[in-house]
Amino acid sequence: MKIISAHQPYFAPYAGFFEKAMRSDVLVIMDAVQFPRGTTWLTRNRFKNDQGTLWLTIPVWKKGLGLQKINEVKICYEGHWQKKHMASLSSAYANAPFFEDHRSFLEKIFSEQMSSLLELNMRIIRYVLAQLAIETHIVTLSELGIEAKEPELSIKVAAALGATHFLAQSTARKYLDQEGFQNKGIHLTFFRPKVPVYPQLWGTFLPNLSVLDLLFNCGPKAKAILEKSCSPIRQQ
Repeated sequence: MKIISAHQPYFAPYAGFFEKAMRSDVLVIMDAVQFPRGTTWLTRNRFKNDQGTLWLTIPVWKKGLGLQKINEVKICYEGHWQKKHMASLSSAYANAPFFEDHRSFLEKIFSEQMSSLLELNMRIIRYVLAQLAIETHIVTLSELGIEAKEPELSIKVAAALGATHFLAQSTARKYLDQEGFQNKGIHLTFFRPKVPVYPQLWGTFLPNLSVLDLLFNCGPKAKAILEKSCSPIRQQ
């Protein structure tokens, strides 16, 4: 059995991203697809402070550039957003039990000037994978050199990597060509990420924050919490 999955490289993704990685032999980062014109999880995510939800957004260059692929998007370093983001996280998580364990990584991330959004997001993703001891192999779509659009794209990706199973979230069911996978001898399987519940600062529990919130609050126990919340997989 070889389980392949795919996901766009979100900024500091939520726990469901890492549950998918945990369940897969290979996770394909879809970096060579179109960057959305509107609001996107590729450039922002939610954290938590004493006011409730804390949004952090990475500014990128879009104006006048037309349609861009995700791996073409450049970060905008005008203003002092890096210092502000670091200060916001430091203030919000000053009392989190394991925040200091990750401070040096965060300071590095928010002091260096990486040119691309993809580089920033992948640095965070790979860091979290290491912290959670998830050894899933990571491949980018651009490395595979496959050019197609959905629903054909996912089938081609899975076939190129020798998949026996392609794992997707239940919400993607209507966008995937189930017959196309079947014709390639690939089983299409679905899961619905469950929300891991864990101790948080600042009152009422907020679900589906960036997985960094889980790491800051629970440290070495984060992986066990994530594994405990895993939902069953359904084969199509």
